[in-house]
Amino acid sequence: MHDSSFGRIKGFRDDYLLPRLDEQLQIVDIGSQDVNGSYRPLFAQNQWRYVGVDLAPGRNVDIVLQSPYDWKELGRNSADVVVSGQAFEHIDFFWISALEIARVLRPGGICCLIVPSAGPEHRYPVDCWRFYPDGLRAIARFAGLDVLKAETDWVGTGGEGSEMWRDSVLIAQKPKDTPYFSSMRRSILSAVIKKLA
Repeated sequence: MHDSSFGRIKGFRDDYLLPRLDEQLQIVDIGSQDVNGSYRPLFAQNQWRYVGVDLAPGRNVDIVLQSPYDWKELGRNSADVVVSGQAFEHIDFFWISALEIARVLRPGGICCLIVPSAGPEHRYPVDCWRFYPDGLRAIARFAGLDVLKAETDWVGTGGEGSEMWRDSVLIAQKPKDTPYFSSMRRSILSAVIKKLA
């Protein structure tokens, strides 16, 4: 992870979660493997439980997913918070993963995605996408989430090595009333993904 990614997740924590220090929060980090850093220290609070989730075992991975599109290892409405930094550009069909975020979030739960809008190819094992605010808003709408913030750091501020990535940030919330259509959409698209895989 680069400096700005850590800083942006810290900013998300400070703005949205620090007022909830006394609450028991289940925080799930998608793409958590510690390749060159981890968000875990940001969520080391007495009432909070951080769970690192990735597709392969490694440092900072508590749960290994068998599929990026069907998170059987994580229950429906099981997380208060989902964070993910530098993962979605490496997911072929990120739309399905967005639906999984919506599925595991509790009603009223919140997510924060950090993704690049620029930068060189960095395959891990693939590098498919770059994201802008309109694309982030589209991801949230598709997953049935309400957008709280969608922005891109167009000038590349945030620390050494960060300027080339020009991070985009999505903060979104699962509505209290989740329409059935989101569940139906997930089922249809999961079937499509199984055929493509």
